[in-house]
Order: sequence, then structure tokens, then C-alpha cells
Amino acid sequence: QVQLVESGGGLAQPGGSLRLSCAGSGIIFSGYVLSWYRQAPGHQRELVARIFTSGNTNYGNSVKGRFTISRDNAKNSVYLQMNSLKPEDTAAYYCTAGLRNEFWGQGTQVTVSS
Repeated sequence: QVQLVESGGGLAQPGGSLRLSCAGSGIIFSGYVLSWYRQAPGHQRELVARIFTSGNTNYGNSVKGRFTISRDNAKNSVYLQMNSLKPEDTAAYYCTAGLRNEFWGQGTQVTVSS
């Protein structure tokens, strides 16, 4: 059974940082595109960042220059370093595996507020 478990969410102040982690079990991350998505109440789910098996990355326009996605295949994990956080980054964040997002985690809440 494939499981993706996110951690690292919480409350941060504007301008602050958080680092999200996603650990996989029942799946070998090295063979998959890994992504982070987010969804805020009343908003559509959006792609935050994606990392390919090659290590190449792409980012949503709203997070470029502030967020960094990385992967550690040895730990079967993917990370999202979020810097210069803004209130509009408040959302539930989900990690996914697969080019078509075949597998999803349960999500972790990020709240940016003073």
C-alpha cells in the first residue's frame, strides 16, 4: 500500500520560513516525478513545485524565487523549503507522486499570519 505522509506545516509569520517534508512508503520515489500542490479555502488547487527524476524543477509563478523543492531518494523523501512567506501562501499543502499525480498525501496545513 502506497502512503505519502507530509509534515512540517504550522503557523509562520509573514516573511518567515517553513520546511515541508513528505515521506513515502510502499513506493520508490526515485522512479517518480514528485510535486507539491496547495489548496486554500475557496480557491482551486494549484501546482506549487515539481521535481523530475532528473532533478529538474519547475515552480508556480506565485512562489518562484521563494520556494525550493528538493528530493532525497535515499530517504524516499521530497521537501519544500518555503521562504519569505506571505499570508496568501496559507493553504493545505499536498505532496504527490507520478506525472499524473497518481498518489497523494493527506496534506499539511500552512498558515501565514501575524
